[in-house]
Amino acid sequence: MATSKATEGRVPFSHPTLPKACETWYKVYGDLTSSSTGRPLVILHGGPGMGHNYLLNLQRLSDQYGIPVVFYDQLGCGRSTHLQEKRLDTDFWVPELFVAELDNLLEHLGISEFDLLGQSWGGMLGSMFAIRGSRGLKRLIISNSPASMKLWVEACNKWRSQLPRDVDNVLTRHEENQTYDDPEYKSAVEEFYKRHVCRVYPFPQDLLDTLANVEVDDTVYYTMNGPSEFTVIGNLKTWSVIEDVHKITVPTLLLNGEWDEARDSCVYPFFQIPKVKWYTLLGASHCSNLEVPEKYMEVVVEFLKNAA
Repeated sequence: MATSKATEGRVPFSHPTLPKACETWYKVYGDLTSSSTGRPLVILHGGPGMGHNYLLNLQRLSDQYGIPVVFYDQLGCGRSTHLQEKRLDTDFWVPELFVAELDNLLEHLGISEFDLLGQSWGGMLGSMFAIRGSRGLKRLIISNSPASMKLWVEACNKWRSQLPRDVDNVLTRHEENQTYDDPEYKSAVEEFYKRHVCRVYPFPQDLLDTLANVEVDDTVYYTMNGPSEFTVIGNLKTWSVIEDVHKITVPTLLLNGEWDEARDSCVYPFFQIPKVKWYTLLGASHCSNLEVPEKYMEVVVEFLKNAA
């Protein structure tokens, strides 16, 4: 199997709220300029602030099916401009900034028609982008994402109730003391992650690379989410699109895993979307693309090629 040509670069990004000149790093697999290739698929990573790395196996959509795939690191993480001086600035790190960044990237790359695949926070971002509307958006995939953070926290708490009692006690004690950097807390968090973030353990290198991004700079993740997947104390804690998802007009695919943090209860509200399909990946959790990659690709390609 031949590997698609990859090109990468940086896009200048200006916005009224930015304190300095910023850039968005991107990498494209396949050819955006050829009329013989399919519509590009733009990948929105999770976090916020996690980086694109753990989704890189989706480049196979280009290698095997000829779909150009666009990865990028959202502002504040990975290879894009970091803004650590804005840590805990909840007025600055808002979803609208990332919608504007996506608009800017699409314009710079000259992409007029495209599909979106957003995973976790990326699916939340994708839903907001689609609710606002874009003439160029043709298909939307919301992967492992909640329709509200209230539902997300409730789902994670249900999974936590099934952890060994000693593990949950450690989590609770450190959360009460706000000692999130304690190695004991991090070890207990990993026990949750092995069950509900990625059930392939040891974690694949691409996921380790993504987690390392947050270790280096947790500005965006901590400010918007919090110290862990299930301790949501950032400014996304009240986030919801439940009242607006009916405004999404493009064909939409919902994906989640059997053991996903985004349990079925998180996904149900998206069924207000007029043209929607839902597939649950058995044996998988939050990083379904890493756990059951063949099935994940099969479902995604079927939707992109055939959704009406």
